[in-house]
Amino acid sequence: MATWRRSVSLLDSLTFWCEHWKPDCAFSGKTPREFQAWQRRFRKLYAQLIGPLPQSVPLRTKVMETVDCGDHLRKKILFDSSWGVTVPAYLLEPKGLKKGEKRAGILASHGHGSGKGSVVGVASELGNVHEKARVARQNSNYGLEAVRRGYVVIAPDWCPFGERTPNPEWVRVNRDPCDITNLAWQYFGRPLLTQSIFDGMRCVDVLAKHPHVDPRRMGVIGLSQGGTMASHLLINEPRLRAGVVSGYISTLRGDALTMRGCGNTCGAQHVPGLLRHGDLPDMLGLICPKPVLFEMGRQETCFHYPDMTKAYATVEKIYRAAGRSECIARDDHPNGHRWSGAKAWEWLEKWL
Repeated sequence: MATWRRSVSLLDSLTFWCEHWKPDCAFSGKTPREFQAWQRRFRKLYAQLIGPLPQSVPLRTKVMETVDCGDHLRKKILFDSSWGVTVPAYLLEPKGLKKGEKRAGILASHGHGSGKGSVVGVASELGNVHEKARVARQNSNYGLEAVRRGYVVIAPDWCPFGERTPNPEWVRVNRDPCDITNLAWQYFGRPLLTQSIFDGMRCVDVLAKHPHVDPRRMGVIGLSQGGTMASHLLINEPRLRAGVVSGYISTLRGDALTMRGCGNTCGAQHVPGLLRHGDLPDMLGLICPKPVLFEMGRQETCFHYPDMTKAYATVEKIYRAAGRSECIARDDHPNGHRWSGAKAWEWLEKWL
């Protein structure tokens, strides 16, 4: 056991743990057989950490409004995810589709901000000055770009964003709705992240039932928390064939929980107990062998670019051990915390 000085500050204790607490299932293999044994074990541990998924209920999908956006239709829909939980989403459909024509489907996953509207053009059109600036800064209209490239797109509100944002009087002033809602959700034994994962899987149900979607060609894309959700959905939803994870790959031990990261985590993305068994790169290794492209900004301020590249090296090692090196790629772009798209669309076209 490492020698340690007495730590009164909890940050000192946390820092000590990050440096010295050895995970019991971090990846260290080199061969396909070692990869398979590790992934089976880590997947089982991960499933225990996020807990059981909710039970499905009938979707009861309802179109609330339809807006003609010129080259596509934007439908606002509601569907039921699980007992007591309804999800609002935008469904984008290219215009001019012929009867029986099938397209690939994309789940466009938003990050922190105003929710689903920030990825489909709504925030750019109707949002306040602050939100319009955020969308422009982060180039987050990737759901809008996807439908203009011919994909059928679904973009839900994750917990607790957009229309699902809790009453501010309940949250109270100067508290994070992600943290408060997660704590409340866990009184019922379910991390908030687990609810969002399941909501995303029900989005895939909606996409798969769409008359113009080929259910064998569905993928997921997202920036920031959108990248978090894209990662977890690639891990948990077998019908998602490929994805683009932007501005998320990193580590907890080396960045997010340190003074460099300044506690860069939130209740909506929390996997309880993850560091007992590995770190984010190990978790991302559960995506393998699915094709995934990671976008990393050299001027990142939300994460630390050297840490992101270190995390990528670990995931790349996992893919290499699995014999699937061709299924992982990177886009090191010159910007900050921003969707790049420079390689994303070619990547999706290749795999979907």
